[in-house]
Amino acid sequence: MSTSAHGVTLAAVYQARRRIAGQALRTPLVRSPALSRRFDADILLKLETLQPTGAFKLRGAVNMIAALIERHGRNALEAGVVTASTGNHGRAVAYAASKLGIAATVCLSRLVPANKVAAIEALGAEVRRVGESQDEAFGEVERLIRERSMTLIPPFDDPLIAAGQGTIGLELMEDAPDLDRVIVGLSGGGLLGGIGAAVKAIRPETRITGVSLSRGAAMWQSLQAGRPVAVEEVESLADSLGGGIGLDNRCTFSLVREVMDDHFQVSEAAIAQAMVDILEHEKLLVEGAAAVGLAAMVEHGLEVRGQRVALILSGNGVALETLDKARQLAHG
Repeated sequence: MSTSAHGVTLAAVYQARRRIAGQALRTPLVRSPALSRRFDADILLKLETLQPTGAFKLRGAVNMIAALIERHGRNALEAGVVTASTGNHGRAVAYAASKLGIAATVCLSRLVPANKVAAIEALGAEVRRVGESQDEAFGEVERLIRERSMTLIPPFDDPLIAAGQGTIGLELMEDAPDLDRVIVGLSGGGLLGGIGAAVKAIRPETRITGVSLSRGAAMWQSLQAGRPVAVEEVESLADSLGGGIGLDNRCTFSLVREVMDDHFQVSEAAIAQAMVDILEHEKLLVEGAAAVGLAAMVEHGLEVRGQRVALILSGNGVALETLDKARQLAHG
């Protein structure tokens, strides 16, 4: 696998696993009897919902902060760390920084749900609500970097972030080395790209399937255009999949283009039904972004019969009012 464009190597993923040990969990990969019967396949669920912050984002945040300290010393982060986020990454940065006694500021758009804002504030981070999109929130990040010399911990577009998320891929290959397909939510590309880099390096024949929103799918539209493009950010049950990829994207655009085999977009109705199905049949509370794999399997009739398939249940940060909306939409 060429790494010149994005810098995410298998060695980098193994280094990330060493760094995150003790802060991010090695999460279980469990078989779903109900889904396996439904699809006549071996359906496995990767439970990133069990991370201390409730989502996979902790892996990348911890890896990057630890790597910066390794390379430059703790004093390099004396002014604090800063990021923009749709919620889960901000919580991960706040958590990792609090464990190290480092100040953290998280810039959020007004589309980020209140429950995710409260979770970040509870970890001691300063929260700034700016604009109507993640791109607008990044404007505030850039100002803080200029004025306070804070250190950016980007939500996805960095090899260290993607390598941290790629540790999920290592765990998948260790627990299910014969996987036929991994289905992953696609937004900025750090999760899919990191997992894909690790999985493809170990088992190239495993298919990496990305799933995006039906509207506001920035990475998918960028891949179709052949370059990063801006899209309008919209409200969604899968709010974690919103936001742009950055017009100056330097890592994840090329990484996703290299490792993703196929892609599907899912409707709000399909996401809602998948959230409800996972709650009712698996007894797992998941946010919309964690349910898009199942949504794609149902809405697009993915042919997985006889295959071994892993769904990445990426997070559990769903507000009760959002769950109520999903139930109302699913039940008509």
